[in-house]
Amino acid sequence: MSQKHHYTGLTDAEVLESRKKNGVNILTPPEKDPLWKRFLEKFGDPLIIILMIAGALSIGISCYEFWGLGQGAGVFFEPIGIFIAILLATGLAFIFELKADKEFALLNQVNDDEPVQVIRNGNAMQIAKKDVVVGDIVILNTGEEVPADGELLEAVMLNIDESTLTGEPICHKTTDPAEFDKDATFPSNHAMRGTKIMEGHGVMRVLAVGDKTENGRVFEAAQIDDSVKTPLNEQLDGLGDLITKISYGFAAAIIVGRIVMYFINVPEFEWVSFLAYFLQTLMVAVTLVVVAVPEGLPMAVTLSLAYSMRRMLKTNNLVRKMHACETMGATTVICTDKTGTLTQNQMQVADEKFFGNPSDDVLIEGIAVNSTAQLDLSGDKPQVLGNPTEGALLLWLRKRGVNYLDVKDKAQRIEELPFSTERKYMATVVKSASGKTILYVKGAPEIIFGMCKNTAGVTKQEIDAQLLAYQNQAMRTLGFAYQELSDGDKTIENSKVVAENLTFLGIVAISDPVRSDVPFAVKEVIDAGIKVKIVTGDTPGTAKEIGRQIGLWNDATDGDRNIITGTEFAELSDKQLKERVGDLKIIARARPMDKKRLVEALQANNEVVAVTGDGTNDAPALKTAHVGLSMGDGTSVAKEASDITIIDNSFSSIGRAVMWGRSLFQNIQRFILFQMTVNVTACFIVLFGAFMGMQSPLT
Repeated sequence: MSQKHHYTGLTDAEVLESRKKNGVNILTPPEKDPLWKRFLEKFGDPLIIILMIAGALSIGISCYEFWGLGQGAGVFFEPIGIFIAILLATGLAFIFELKADKEFALLNQVNDDEPVQVIRNGNAMQIAKKDVVVGDIVILNTGEEVPADGELLEAVMLNIDESTLTGEPICHKTTDPAEFDKDATFPSNHAMRGTKIMEGHGVMRVLAVGDKTENGRVFEAAQIDDSVKTPLNEQLDGLGDLITKISYGFAAAIIVGRIVMYFINVPEFEWVSFLAYFLQTLMVAVTLVVVAVPEGLPMAVTLSLAYSMRRMLKTNNLVRKMHACETMGATTVICTDKTGTLTQNQMQVADEKFFGNPSDDVLIEGIAVNSTAQLDLSGDKPQVLGNPTEGALLLWLRKRGVNYLDVKDKAQRIEELPFSTERKYMATVVKSASGKTILYVKGAPEIIFGMCKNTAGVTKQEIDAQLLAYQNQAMRTLGFAYQELSDGDKTIENSKVVAENLTFLGIVAISDPVRSDVPFAVKEVIDAGIKVKIVTGDTPGTAKEIGRQIGLWNDATDGDRNIITGTEFAELSDKQLKERVGDLKIIARARPMDKKRLVEALQANNEVVAVTGDGTNDAPALKTAHVGLSMGDGTSVAKEASDITIIDNSFSSIGRAVMWGRSLFQNIQRFILFQMTVNVTACFIVLFGAFMGMQSPLT
């Protein structure tokens, strides 16, 4: 806990000077291309380009036939048909993506006008978040979002949810150097823009705003478009090149062959007859080029992609970019975060061990009154306000049909001792509903057990063994004790519990549980030949345990080569990473740009990479990957960088996206087989007809 000071903050003149020097506290939004430009981009498809060339040649032929040969207006049906096919294919693709963008906009709204408490001119005041400047003194309270990057001047029981930047749901913040966490992604005395105050309060001096914050740098990196081509793009490019080369080859063969035939069959050379013959030969060659182009393919691809977009929306996948449908079917690696994607992102009681058959009244009252957390029950799902670990206990009571507020109201609080990292426990003295005065203590189990006189026959070795078992499962633990007080009994002195007759109640293990559908979904994608890699800001132990629970990690076969920390990851050279990346299953304590580098290394090994994420830290990787999958309740930055938004936040929706992608690919393959069979046959008819001494069978 820090000593409180009186702050004067910036003056009005200093605010203007700071804003002029360091900019405003707004993330520069990505530039949106105008609609006309987005429509014209659809004409960049290789098959569309071939079609347009064929259409232009067809117009030339039709003009010659209409004005030169005096044929009817029906000769223009061919070029009209080609350009109608072009407009339908490009128009449908544009319309469907535009509609997906509108649906996406409803999921993604950013508000820079949220109120923020600052101290200026010696007075506390409220301003809009966008008006915060470097040097401002900001007051941080529970439930608020940190408006900018800054250094903490005061921190009282301050815990911040940094999951949007690091994936870590709870990080303790302090201004005491002795309590700094050396392994933390960001310094323990710093608060970062976009993170949320879960518990406690503090005062911060702003060091960076807008694009210069960590959040802003990640957002800027997410806007870099590496123009990674999807497998469908690459294969259609290849098909377009093949069609072009073969048709030009056939056309050249016709021109050369017919010229040779002319000189063999015509005894006396005449320029007039030769030019007429040569022009006819060119017409046959151009006809073959036009016939070779699969006019229906762009339309078939567009309609297949559009149909898959609509079907995938029904399975909770909002596709923003049409080619992402097919790319999911070609995916070979999925890089996923942990919190909120594999887990529920809500701490819950996983196990409890109570000793000595304590009464329910004591347990329930001890949890309800000795807590700083609250439950928000206004929505469909209860939300924890305050410390997630304490909130898990209130959720546990709620599952047992207990209204913690009723219990709290019936007990009269007499004295409280808040939690601190030095003590590692908190305590509350209440006048119980039963009329007794009771001291309740909660905290680190080994500390609480050591304070108790009555342990219900449980030994320290048994407690240590149980704690180790919970620790191996990456669970957080809390111990509970109580004492019924008589007149004159000691309770709390000098910010410490000094009670001499505490009774140990037991231990509760708390974890962020894996989503029920995830193990099956992970097995489904692994069985489909897709590798899964976890990238998380959590500890290696927690990440490994989650990997074990979802079926990704096997203690018998996996070892140090399959897991790495963010620090070790950063030390690898690009060459070392390229060699090792195939073996990696887990990156723990990952920093915001680690996932992007992982994606690039996988792409360098010719993998087709899909990335899932819900935080701002995931945005660069989402943008870089062949297909980015954001979560429906993720940050606006993550959703803006993604190709597909998974509305229900479920990993199992990814399996369904893969299924639709693969079926789409098969449908396109079948159509290409049908279309090319027709076109190749037509090409050979034109080719053979050109050498049979008759008018070309196809005009």
